[in-house]
Amino acid sequence: EVGPMGYQLLTKLIIGLHFLFLLYVVFGGFLAWRWPRMIWPHLAAAVWGAGIAVGVLECPLTAAENWARTQAGDEVPAAGFIERFVEGVIYPQQYTGRLQALAAAVILASWLGMYASHRRRRALTTTRGEMHH
Repeated sequence: EVGPMGYQLLTKLIIGLHFLFLLYVVFGGFLAWRWPRMIWPHLAAAVWGAGIAVGVLECPLTAAENWARTQAGDEVPAAGFIERFVEGVIYPQQYTGRLQALAAAVILASWLGMYASHRRRRALTTTRGEMHH
């Protein structure tokens, strides 16, 4: 049996995963500049994150955290991860809309940069191929 302390540790790990997911949603598109195939998991994460932000999708990490808290005998918080650990903690809550727009701009910039990088690489490959003929 795991016991309350084990579930409390699991809760903390899930909170850490939440932060990592949030960072990946915002900045993960830059990985595709180096590894173009990384655009697909990032696209999925960004769409999922946007769905959560607008309230049409539930976050499975929040559900997992709530389950672990229940198993530990702890109270399940009424607010979600963003409300408890980001809004009003990392930045004032009244800036949420602006920061969501900024996050969307960062994501879009990462995708546009990946596209431009991919096109440059293709152009270089094509140019090099033509030089050998």
